[in-house]
This record gives sequence, structure tokens and C-alpha cells, in this order.
Amino acid sequence: MRYSKLLIPTVKEVPAEAEIASHQLMIRAGLIRKLASGTYTYLPLGWRSLLKIIAIIRQEMDAAGAQEVALPILQPMELWSATGRDVVFREILCHFKDRHGRENVLAPTAEEVITDLVAHHVSSYKQLPINLYQINYKFRDEYRPQYGVIRSREFLMKDAYSFDATAEGLDESYRKMYQAYCRIFARCGLKYVVVQADSGGMGGTDTEEFMAPCEVGDTLVMSDDGSYAANLDKAEVDPPARLELDGVGGIGPMKEVHTPNVGTIEAVCSFLKTKPAEMIKTLVYAADGQTVLALVRGDHEVNPAKLSRAAGGAELALASPEVITRLTGAAVGFAGPQGLAEKVQKLVIDHSVAAMPAGISGANKTDYHMLNVVPGRDFPLAGPNVTVADIRNAVPGDTWGGKKLVFSHGVEIGHVFKLGTKYSQQLGATFLDEKGQSRPCIMGCYGIGVNRILAMAIESGHDANGCILPPSIAPFEILVVPINVGSGAVMDTAVRLHDELAAAGVDVLLDDRDERPGVKFKDADLIGFPLRITVGERGLKEGKVELKRRTDEKPALVPLEAAVAEARRLLADMWPKA
Repeated sequence: MRYSKLLIPTVKEVPAEAEIASHQLMIRAGLIRKLASGTYTYLPLGWRSLLKIIAIIRQEMDAAGAQEVALPILQPMELWSATGRDVVFREILCHFKDRHGRENVLAPTAEEVITDLVAHHVSSYKQLPINLYQINYKFRDEYRPQYGVIRSREFLMKDAYSFDATAEGLDESYRKMYQAYCRIFARCGLKYVVVQADSGGMGGTDTEEFMAPCEVGDTLVMSDDGSYAANLDKAEVDPPARLELDGVGGIGPMKEVHTPNVGTIEAVCSFLKTKPAEMIKTLVYAADGQTVLALVRGDHEVNPAKLSRAAGGAELALASPEVITRLTGAAVGFAGPQGLAEKVQKLVIDHSVAAMPAGISGANKTDYHMLNVVPGRDFPLAGPNVTVADIRNAVPGDTWGGKKLVFSHGVEIGHVFKLGTKYSQQLGATFLDEKGQSRPCIMGCYGIGVNRILAMAIESGHDANGCILPPSIAPFEILVVPINVGSGAVMDTAVRLHDELAAAGVDVLLDDRDERPGVKFKDADLIGFPLRITVGERGLKEGKVELKRRTDEKPALVPLEAAVAEARRLLADMWPKA
């Protein structure tokens, strides 16, 4: 293929709106162009890389026994209403009414649609297990699209859904997908970490994320010995031992102090000359008509996913100022746990609060706080509606299993879930077992962000000159560069090398542009061709050409007659191994 025949609009300047390296380089290398916020056009080179990634995914999914389908992107809202996810996903759903007044959704995922399909066509245990997958566009109305294709409104996703008759069958389907994912990411040349995760709006039980390390993205929490890894929503911490200051009786009774117009942790600490770690933060949540009170230390933040689990799985939202005032009798910022346990349906106390000998809290009275609030004395640590649990975000200094927790960041590239019967029960995906009894299918689901694989390969593989891509997903494996296209000998040799490599099955591009060598070399490095063969008049006089891997500092001279064989050998060594 000829460079001059392709649309490859490389850019010298760093795009102003691009925040991270992968976004900058995908634009500069002519892989993508922005159409609107969160939507991108893939140009020929970018699309070639995506097609290679898709081919790897297909090969591994097919090898794992999954069957490819193509599900509608346009989905009826009533399916989402049937599972309640019209509410759970309401903030990101792209939805509209058609001319007949029917509400529709542009697919953000496809659990409802695939379950509806199986409900109509699978009826016997003899048809199970079955695993169906697709590679299709998804749409999510992200509040703030960012980092190019890493968080966009429209994206390519591989989503698979397994249906089994038994829990043991689900375990096996999950294992196959997990192993397939490991092979996919390895073949794409990606470094990744597998972390425990929260299922969130997907539902189900066990779930793990495949995360590509990155300076931006979600927070990853790992033990210092690498034996434990989780995302921030799931990361657990050891409960601290309770500190005693001369016994509870030596602390003294609660004492009310006037704190006019001081309603935040920072303001209270400044006013009272104390520290956030000595404060008890009292947060009021509303859930399904119930009121949940959450207590964390002033230097900690509530983890919504942990709190939801501790509160029985309810979807929680911070209560309105009106609800808070009605409950506490005070303005927002002056709530305290004392006297409120019997007024709420659930009181959830973080381990760190339960371990405090005493703390400072709101006094449930506007412009007042309370000193000497003792857990277990001034508010209960046990009772029918009281739970002590880990409900906060992990922070530096925490441990898990006695091991120090370390923090980094990463971007999710894949996610595997054990869904159980959540969707099959709600949408009627049942089967008759060996005894003729009707049972719901046991489901798993498995997603890969196809666009993110390319972005994260560039994010983790680049230097000051441009992209460094493995040959498995680079737009072309080899670039042949004739130095002087006006020289018949140079062009004839370059064309012959190109044709021999292509005949051998190598994905090769000939840079036939009438440009200066420096321009060609800069574009080659910017795009990230894994291997470059340079043909020049001086080298040909000696019967040699230059071979240079993208990561080599200098090219190597090789005999012309050995160039194709040597290029193929170098290329084979560069291919990622699964």
C-alpha cells in the first residue's frame, strides 16, 4: 500500500484540548479527529488498528466457545423499565421518543436485550451453556467526556453474556472469559492489573476489572506485596483498634459549644483549633422512603458503594436540606449522631468512628457543636438498626490484612461480572431442568472497551517522538522509506522490498511521498510503525539498506539480499506473546 494514497493528516502542534499523551498522539498521528464533545471519527490508520484489535478479540472469543451476534443499538425503554435500570442509568441514558410516542434508548449496554433474546429461544437445559457476544457501538451521555476516546459518549465495546444452568457452570464460563481476556490484552501488548470491583448498576456478585496503569483514571489500591488489588469502590481496610483515653468515664460528659456560621469540617477545625481526625462527620441519606445515617471520621470520605452494601444494597442519595432539618432540627452542617438512632431506619457507623475514644460532632442545633461525643455512650454501636462497617474510601496509611496499601491510577479496559439470576428472573429467561422444573438461567457478562485498548497501548507506549505500538495492533507492521523517490534505483528497490514483504504476509506500507527524509522519519516515529526499512542511494552503492525498530536509537545496515528475512525475524521478535 502507498502512503500517498492514504488519508494520514499528521499534525505538528499539540492539540490544546488534549489532556493526556494518548489523546494528543492519536490526533497528531492522524488516527482520530474530534467531531463533537465525546464523539470521534476514526481515520484510516486508526481504523486499521481498531480492526486488528477486533480481530484478536474475535479469535479469542471464538476459541473460548462464544458465538457472535449483532444486537440492535436501538432498544425499547420498556425493557429497561422492566429491570429498573431506567432509573439506575438515568443520568447517562441517551433516549428519545419516536414518531409513535414510544420511548427508546441508544444502547449503553445490552443485558436486557440479550436476556430477552434468550428468554424467547432457550427453553431446555440441553441448550445450555451458551455464550453470545457482539462488537458494537455503545452510547452513554457522559457528563464530562475526557481524555479523548478513553471517556467518550460513543464507543466500541465487546460485550458477551453467558447463560448457564448451574452456579458451577457460571464459574466455568467466567473462568473461560477471564482467561480469554488475559490472552487478548497480552496479544495487544498491554500491561494490566486485575482488581476486585463493585458491580454497581450491573448487579450480581463477583466482579473484577482489568485495569491498564495510567497517570489518570480510577484509583487502584494494592497491598505492598501485590497479593490484594481492588478499585477504590471495593478496596477494604483493616478496622483500627479502639483508643482509650483514661477510660470512657474519664472523658467527661458531652459539652455544647457555640460555633456561629461554622458548618464545614475545615471551618469547625479552624474555629475550635482541632483536627479533622477528631471530628465525627454525620451524613444523612435517603433511600426508598427510608432515612440512613452514615458516620465517618472528619478526615475520611464516605464510599457510596460500600455504604450501599452496608445498608442492605439500597440505592442511596444525599438527603435534601429539608429532610436534614426535619430530622435534626438544625441547618445543614450541624448534624450529630446523638439522639438520632431511633429516628432513622439505619445507622451505619464506620469502623474508624467506632474506634474513636471521643469526638466532636454537630449538636443538632444550628450554630452549635458538641464536644466529648463518645461512641457507645452517646450513640449506639449495636442494635437492630445499627451497623458498624467499613464504609469509607481507603487512604494512604491504611492496611488490609496487616499489609500496607499503596495507591496508583488506571483505566478500565475490561470487566467481568457474575450476574446470577438478576436479569433472567426479571425478563423470564428460564429453562426446564432434567426434572422438568422451570429455573432461571444463571448469567455472567463480560465487557471490553475496544477503543480504550488502542488509547492505553499508546498511553503506555510512547516517547517524545510519538507512538510506540506493538506490531499486533499498529496500523502497519513495517514502513519502507525510499530517501529519493526521483531515483529509479531507489524506488525500484523500495517497491521490490515492499512487494516481497507483502507477498510474505507482512502488513507493509511504502512511503512514496516526495518529501525530505526528516519529514518522513518524523511521521514514521509519530505514527509508531514498529519497523522501518530505509532505502537510500548511498546504501545501495554498498548493497545495503537500513533497518530500524521504533525503539532503536540508531538504524542497522543489512545486506539488501537479507533485508526481507531480517525484517521478518525482527518483526517476529517484537510480536507480543499471549
